Amino acid sequence: MRVHIATDHAGLELSAHLITALSAKGYEMVDHGPTEYDAEDDYPSFCINAALAVVADQAAGVDALGIVLGGSGNGEQIAANKVVGVRAALAWNLSTATLAREHNDANVVAVGGRQHSVEEATEIIEAFLAEPFSNAERHVRRIGKIATYETTGEVVA
Repeated sequence: MRVHIATDHAGLELSAHLITALSAKGYEMVDHGPTEYDAEDDYPSFCINAALAVVADQAAGVDALGIVLGGSGNGEQIAANKVVGVRAALAWNLSTATLAREHNDANVVAVGGRQHSVEEATEIIEAFLAEPFSNAERHVRRIGKIATYETTGEVVA
């Protein structure tokens, strides 16, 4: 599986750890930056580029997911969710990580680097990457309604 990863300065150490750890587990890691610590960096471009890459890969039939990291993960999740076709979920424990995949077919996970130890964040992200979407009809239907709104602006009851 290809995994696109992006961060801000607050998640840079975690990002470096994840690139090494997940590569060792066989994931093809693609780093969307930043490449060096800058406390004044602006995460939106990094996260949007990672999200765009996830959508492009999935459209091309590539098995791909994304990871966006920051101090809390909130801003990074918001930035990623501006990309059409992205369903980015903020995960703060194993349950929110697996349910994001199982029920929402989330294709990007956001994690706060300042909210967890490196070990805990790694477990959360590994759980997200490993969990398949359930394909349950009710979840497919709900995701379809979100996609309809996203592409047409129509709210489907």
